[in-house]
Amino acid sequence: MTSQSPPSDGQAYIQGLLEKARKAQKQFESFSQENVDKVCKAIGKTIFDNAEILAQEAVNETGMGDVASKIRKQRTISMSHWDYIKDKKSVGVIEDDPASRVTVYAKPIGVIACITPTTNPTSTACGNGMYAIKSRNAIIVAPHPRAKKVTAHGVNLIREAIAKAGAPIDLMQVIEEPTIDLTKQLMAACDCTIATGGPGMVKSAYASGRPSFGVGPGNCQSIMDRGCQDLYPAYVDGTIRCRTTDQGIQCNGEQTLHLPVEERDAVLAEFQKQDCYVLHDEAIIDKIRKLLFSPEGAINLKVIGLFPYKVAKEVGLDIPESTKILLVKGKGTLPGEILCREKLCPIVTFLTWDKFEEGVQNGLTNLSHEGAGHSSVVFSRDPAHIDLVAKTWPVSRLSVNVANMLAGGNSPIVGFPPTMSLGCGSWGNNSLSENVTYRHLMNTTKVAKPLDGAPTFDPEKVWA
Repeated sequence: MTSQSPPSDGQAYIQGLLEKARKAQKQFESFSQENVDKVCKAIGKTIFDNAEILAQEAVNETGMGDVASKIRKQRTISMSHWDYIKDKKSVGVIEDDPASRVTVYAKPIGVIACITPTTNPTSTACGNGMYAIKSRNAIIVAPHPRAKKVTAHGVNLIREAIAKAGAPIDLMQVIEEPTIDLTKQLMAACDCTIATGGPGMVKSAYASGRPSFGVGPGNCQSIMDRGCQDLYPAYVDGTIRCRTTDQGIQCNGEQTLHLPVEERDAVLAEFQKQDCYVLHDEAIIDKIRKLLFSPEGAINLKVIGLFPYKVAKEVGLDIPESTKILLVKGKGTLPGEILCREKLCPIVTFLTWDKFEEGVQNGLTNLSHEGAGHSSVVFSRDPAHIDLVAKTWPVSRLSVNVANMLAGGNSPIVGFPPTMSLGCGSWGNNSLSENVTYRHLMNTTKVAKPLDGAPTFDPEKVWA
């Protein structure tokens, strides 16, 4: 069940999608909460059930990441999103506060444009699709051109599930032959945009003239406090899981580790126990710098999602194929040390500090050059040190003693709401500094009734 094939006239094509979406949304707007939730569940379960075939298609088409990670990601996203929204109200009265006598009614926005990245082509469509439809919107997906086939396949499976659940099939559509121009036209035509992708696309979303939710670049910092030997296993395991998921292409993986100088070797030894390779040779590290980034600072697309042993082979280094991540010694912070930037493959930089405040400052320096607003990690037993990091680092999410991959909220271990769009606030040129959920994709009407015996303002009391 395809949505609509693009004609030569892009404007007419987008208008056709929009007309079908508006018709479907108007019909869906009258659905009960029970029936809305039935559709949302069907979307999530469809991606969960088809995770294996979609993961294989994504790797085949994009050449990025690995199948096992993409299976796990799709199943985690679909389960976490459904578990989060299944008991929440999004139809009619959703809040009624007897104290303030304010009642809140939920209203849909209309038609949502969803820009999906090549890194998470079907997970993003699934998560954002469930949230959009939870709030009784229609959604049109604009895939990354490098992932257009698998995204279209995922969306068309969802369309079939929507129809079987008794809702209009055009609640969700997809641009099957996407271009930059078509995507820009879609963003300008829809009522709201969720833009998940590179900074250029996010900037275009904000320039579309429509309300938009975007994400900022990741460059997550991770600091280990002194005297926390009992946390080494969790620290190492979490970093490995983050950086090996999809071979390092997800935005919330730890990029630079800040380690106490006298404990550095002990932490690195723990990594080595878990099949990681630690590199100190400055000559080879310099080759890695030049491999990963151009002289102008652009990341080499050929290394995105590349296994560590393949990255090593490119610089003449022979390491075991079983290597999980490659740790390299940094010689400073940004802007001088380019390896302190976001690296979209399983390479992690490590720096050392003598005083904790020094490590916090180094992390701040890196974030100030790239990654501000996103997320980071602190491993510590000292409340004052945790407080210092929280006050100092310009991030929207700070995870304590857990892996940074949990910043997306797609795990019951932390209390962040699940999302595929991590808002980075003004630091990341975003409108939100929180995880985007279904509540951001609805309008609300607040009805206020006069309070019984409400006092008047008394200047003497107010300014006392």
